[in-house]
Amino acid sequence: MKKLLFTLLLFLFSTLSYSQTINCKNYDICVVEFNAGWNDVNGVNWLNNLTDCGIKQIKIDSEEGKAFQAKFNIVVVPTVIVFNGEELKRYQADLSFKISATKDEVQGLIDETLMDQF
Repeated sequence: MKKLLFTLLLFLFSTLSYSQTINCKNYDICVVEFNAGWNDVNGVNWLNNLTDCGIKQIKIDSEEGKAFQAKFNIVVVPTVIVFNGEELKRYQADLSFKISATKDEVQGLIDETLMDQF
């Protein structure tokens, strides 16, 4: 009985962890900003100006955000990750909790990735 219960719990846990996926509808490339409410002042203000990609913003201090934080090993905020089915590049904040990556830098990666698909 204990083995059955353990197997069931293991199955349930693995199903929940796999359901924590990042989906940007209708886009091959997804740019995700992980931040926390207490660090909103240092959020990535140019994120919504990116083109040809989906955008997500996840607060790691929310219940859903905590699962994503663990899954993607977010250790500093903000962190911006560019996905194309898998992680392409990660940009992390410095000790001041500000990100040094620029819109042009991230947009360049998006454009380059899209061109490589042809």
